[in-house]
Amino acid sequence: MPDGAATTTGFTRIMLKISGEALMGDQGFGLNPPTVERIAKQVKTIHDLGVEVCMVIGGGNIFRGLQGSAQGMERTTADYMGMLATVMNALAMQSALEALKINTRVISAIPMDQVCEPYIRRRAVRHLEKKRVCIFAAGTGNPFFTTDTAATLRASEMKCQAIFKGTQVDGIYDSDPKTNPDAKRYDRVTYDEVLAKNLKVMDASAIALARDNALPIIVFSLSAPGGLAGIVQGEGKYTMVTQ
Repeated sequence: MPDGAATTTGFTRIMLKISGEALMGDQGFGLNPPTVERIAKQVKTIHDLGVEVCMVIGGGNIFRGLQGSAQGMERTTADYMGMLATVMNALAMQSALEALKINTRVISAIPMDQVCEPYIRRRAVRHLEKKRVCIFAAGTGNPFFTTDTAATLRASEMKCQAIFKGTQVDGIYDSDPKTNPDAKRYDRVTYDEVLAKNLKVMDASAIALARDNALPIIVFSLSAPGGLAGIVQGEGKYTMVTQ
């Protein structure tokens, strides 16, 4: 880590996973530029601390493959449409980060050379070593896999030390705290407990992949005071999923 880095948790390379819905603000759909900018500023704060940042952004604010399939669309086609939505979100985040003078690369699992790079692991690692933010788009490039699984896969390939999952709540609860005031909050939980209790953190494939690679998952609120930088510096509320 470079001189002046101020992290206290020891994280030097992380995966930040956020949903597409996190980018739409109060609109209910699409992209809200001020919201994208606010998240980009959070990424900048940890980048300035010397942390190497990977990102995966969902596409649910534009199109969700599973919902399209439920409405009669062929599942594979719907999933590919969802992957393309993640590329749109990645490009929006790239624009916001580069406006903040952060060098950023969008790397797509589906080749589209005019707008982003194809995924080549060694090249992506080199971007991180050069302190560029890498936004991995188009999921794994395969239907039937979520962006949660894509984030876990890319985090494992990039040798990230943790996945930071930004949500609307400050950790993992046994039920929705927005509708149940008695919901129990966990400070720490194991992968097996998440699977056994069906806690809504990530899909089962992502949790199993994280468990197999001993990759911690940190669930936190994107809107909490201090946000991402606070968590990296050992402050704030969050839930950690570990062995």
